Amino acid sequence: MSLVRRSSVFDPFSMDLWDPFDNMFRSMVPSSLASSGNDDTAAFAAARVDWKETPEAHVFKADLPGVKKEEVKVEVEDGGVLVISGQRSREKEDKGDRWHRVERSSGRFERRFRLPEDAKVEQVKAGLENGVLTVTVPKAEGKKPETKAIEISG
Repeated sequence: MSLVRRSSVFDPFSMDLWDPFDNMFRSMVPSSLASSGNDDTAAFAAARVDWKETPEAHVFKADLPGVKKEEVKVEVEDGGVLVISGQRSREKEDKGDRWHRVERSSGRFERRFRLPEDAKVEQVKAGLENGVLTVTVPKAEGKKPETKAIEISG
C-alpha cells in the first residue's frame, strides 16, 4: 500500500491515503526481482486500520495477526497525532528447512492519524485481543449552546 501525504491540519484523514493499485502492481513482480531488503517492511508497513466515530469516542481497530502486545506501541504525539507502531518478527529459519512459499510479512509498521480537536488524548486506552488492536480515544463533550428565552412584546 502506498501512502500519499497531504498537508491539511483541518482534515483528520490528511495523514495518509490508500492507493488501491499499489498491491496489484507489487503482486505482478516476483519477490526475487523486487527491491532488496525492504520488502518485508513495505509489505507490513501498511497495517490495515479502521477508524469509526461513536457519540462517545473515536475507535481505531488494527489487524495485527501474529503480533505480541510487547511488539506494539501506541502513542499520542504533541499536536494530537495518534501513532500506532511496532514490529512483527520473522519466523526463525532452522538449518535444513526448505521453504516453498513465504507470503506472511514481517518487519516494522507505523500508522499515524491526526486526531480531531474533541479528542481527550490524556484518556486513550488500547487493548490487543485475537490479533486485533483496539484503540479508544474518548471525545470531550461538546459545549451545548446556551438558550436564552426572549420575551416578545406587543
